[in-house]
Amino acid sequence: MLAAVMALAGSMSLGAAEPTLLDLDACLEIALAESPTVKVADMEVKRVDYSRREILGQLLPTIDFGGQYSRTLAKQTMYMNMDGFGDMGGDSGEGGDSGETGSRAAARAGAGNNGIKVGLDNSYSVGFQASMPLIAPQLWTSISLSDQQIFRNVEAARKSRFELVNQVKNAYYALMLAEDSKIVIKESYDMAKLTYDTYSKQFALGDASDYDVLRTSVAMKNIEPQLLQADIAIKQARLQLLILMGVDSDFEFKIDGKLADYQESMYARTLAIDPDYSGNSDLKLMDIDTEMLRKSLKIEKLAYSPTLALTANYNWTAMNNGTPFKDLRWNPYSSIGVSISVPIFSGGQRFNRVKQAKLQVEEMKWQRENLERSIDMQVKVAVDNIKMNVKQISSCAESVAEAERAYGIQQKSFDIGAASYLNLRDSELALTQARLSYNQAIYNYLVAHSNLELLLGNAPIDKYTNK
Repeated sequence: MLAAVMALAGSMSLGAAEPTLLDLDACLEIALAESPTVKVADMEVKRVDYSRREILGQLLPTIDFGGQYSRTLAKQTMYMNMDGFGDMGGDSGEGGDSGETGSRAAARAGAGNNGIKVGLDNSYSVGFQASMPLIAPQLWTSISLSDQQIFRNVEAARKSRFELVNQVKNAYYALMLAEDSKIVIKESYDMAKLTYDTYSKQFALGDASDYDVLRTSVAMKNIEPQLLQADIAIKQARLQLLILMGVDSDFEFKIDGKLADYQESMYARTLAIDPDYSGNSDLKLMDIDTEMLRKSLKIEKLAYSPTLALTANYNWTAMNNGTPFKDLRWNPYSSIGVSISVPIFSGGQRFNRVKQAKLQVEEMKWQRENLERSIDMQVKVAVDNIKMNVKQISSCAESVAEAERAYGIQQKSFDIGAASYLNLRDSELALTQARLSYNQAIYNYLVAHSNLELLLGNAPIDKYTNK
């Protein structure tokens, strides 16, 4: 369907005379395929999936390669004293008395000698370091938390589609209302113009007064601003619909159908309303948020658990004197081991984070209860509004039929001179107002039904997609 619509749009841009005919289903299909809002929501789902993969990557080994070079500016001096061997690093010509203790001799030797210079000028080290968590309870729970985040973004994308469907429907109905209202106003204008033309001809024959011509001319011209306002309303509604569909504003199309077409199906649709709001996106999002808070609480509690990690490294080292890159001798060095970390005391930080998480879970419980009450009230009000709109449509339809009969009687009476122009004009205005009220009542019903559909979360999205 979407490909066909785009093909028609392409042919239209090449010079086709007729604009593309779109019904409501076609507009919804285009919107769900082209709207930037939906595309952004889908991209958010992919982004969170990549975030989950990032967390999963923390369970795998991490391997790094690094290197280090250092130049010694001042070598370390070392002093040693070994019992029975004399001073190491002191002056061999001036030993202490044989009766001196080792500590005294070392102190005397250190006070009067320079010691031993140790180390080389240049030092190199390159190699690999690897680590992998073996026991990481917090990390394991973080993976399930990331799963919940994916579920939340999927539900958020679903909600954005529901909202887009609601907005497109309301915009489509607004365009239908604007076009139908223009038709009614145009009919009123044509009737006023016909009366004006009749009086103008009679005035030319001397059968009507100048006042009659002026009065009918004013009545006709008073309707012209309403026609201009109707054109502006149609243009605004058309642009709003194009924006929601994600289509360029120069795309020419016309809608299929009128508001009166929905009257036949309104009774069956009203009787088929199921006030079950379990599919409401806000409730589902809150449930997911609550589950995420529970998992966050679990993560905070697991902060008391020890962690164990495997570490390994393989390095090559080299040292030399003088020129940095001359006479290097590389020696391998490797090791493997495990490291354990056991939390003991953190100033009460972990304890307070757990308390905060518990309070957030408790707060979410009360917030959900309040939200459910609010949605239940909104559903009941929406159903009552729909039923009231159905009654109003029936009343307006009867009013239109009676106004048409009254206008027909006045028209015939006016033609034979049995009724005045004022009587005819009153019947015209009554008929116009009755038709406008009828269209407005159907529009109100359609918008109320669309809003209820959004509230219940049961819009048939799959019907408008290519899945």
